[in-house]
Amino acid sequence: MTLQARLDRLPWSRYQWQVAGTLALCFAFELADINSFAYAAPAVHQALRIGFRAISVVTAAGFLGMFTGAALGGRLAERFGRRRGLRASVVWFSVFSLANAAAPDAATLTAARFLTGCGLGAMTVVAVTHLAELVPANQRGRLQACTLAAGLLGIPAMAFSARVVIGLGPQGWRLIFVLGALGLVSLVITRWLPESPAWLLAHGRAAEAADAVAAIETRVGRPLPPVVVVAPVPVPPRLRVRLLFFGPLGRRTVLLMTVWVLLTISYYGFASFAPALLHDHGFTLTHSVGYTALTTLGAVPGALLAWPVADRFGMRGPITVLSLLFAASGVAYGLTFAPAAIVVFGFLVAALNQALVALMYSYTPRLFPVEIRATATGLCYGAGRLLNAFGPLVVGQIYLTLGYTPVFVFVGACGALIAVSVLLLAPRRAALAPVAERAPSPA
Repeated sequence: MTLQARLDRLPWSRYQWQVAGTLALCFAFELADINSFAYAAPAVHQALRIGFRAISVVTAAGFLGMFTGAALGGRLAERFGRRRGLRASVVWFSVFSLANAAAPDAATLTAARFLTGCGLGAMTVVAVTHLAELVPANQRGRLQACTLAAGLLGIPAMAFSARVVIGLGPQGWRLIFVLGALGLVSLVITRWLPESPAWLLAHGRAAEAADAVAAIETRVGRPLPPVVVVAPVPVPPRLRVRLLFFGPLGRRTVLLMTVWVLLTISYYGFASFAPALLHDHGFTLTHSVGYTALTTLGAVPGALLAWPVADRFGMRGPITVLSLLFAASGVAYGLTFAPAAIVVFGFLVAALNQALVALMYSYTPRLFPVEIRATATGLCYGAGRLLNAFGPLVVGQIYLTLGYTPVFVFVGACGALIAVSVLLLAPRRAALAPVAERAPSPA
């Protein structure tokens, strides 16, 4: 009898919803903070007298910080644990969000966005990995979907709050970043989260891992079905990071890096510039932020689109279909200036993107062995953030050189390339078995 077999027998109960709700709160503050500069940008453009290229640099700094945080946060979570890494990353991005609020010029704001991004990237990687290791294997995809869906409420909350505080005066934009610092509230709730039994076991702390599983079983609060006895899976030898780029793991790493890069560049190229581009094309500041705020409402139902397919199908079908629909919606957004159409197509872009993100949150950690799971997840997710550090610069240059509509053609092209990448490189459904139970050979 293995500890994973004991976890896998857990029925749906309050425990799973408590895990999802706790991590959703962390995601809500993290996602609100990621999007904070997009809503502050039009006001920052006026208050600090900086142009679109400077806005692109500030945005790029945030994504560069997210890559750094994702890569380093994954490594630290391997060494010090998932729970400790989660709480540390929340403190980091919350504290540095306050530095954004106090920034007197573009250079200081750029540095503050980089440091804030470090915490944001680390938090995402650790939270996704932690959830995958705390719940039964056949529930992970659905729980990732509902956790993200609830956490995404932070985006419209930030969007509508930004619309209010921007109207308070020329310096109202600073309050947007103060709101991002409220992530410290989640520290109170995350205190109860157990450490990952898989991480404890991988670090030779078998007794603590058994205690953690026993505590989870107690928390379920009702009789449990019998454990299905399975043969223990041999623990693979210590894996080196370089093996992520060779053999079976190498193909998975390339695929996931490619999808995360295209997914991140396409959506944040859209979300980071939509308010400023609308404002530059004749919409008032409050209307441009307001329309964009309405489109963010698509994020929550979009994440829930992943619920019925996340634990039933492989990557190829769902991600291909959703990415093509995402591409079409992005192009359609750039072809209209009618307010109703802007809101509808923007809503679809947000919804379809978050459905894809929910699926990728589910697939990414399960494709790697526990010994390097957080590191691999951090590298793949972080690759998207690293390339997206240049994405805003590309989007800004496309706008300045070619105009408004080509920006959204670029967004659509990224979505189409996601579909192509998945069709060419995604493993078959059988290869998506959780790697905690069946780690692939690095050879």
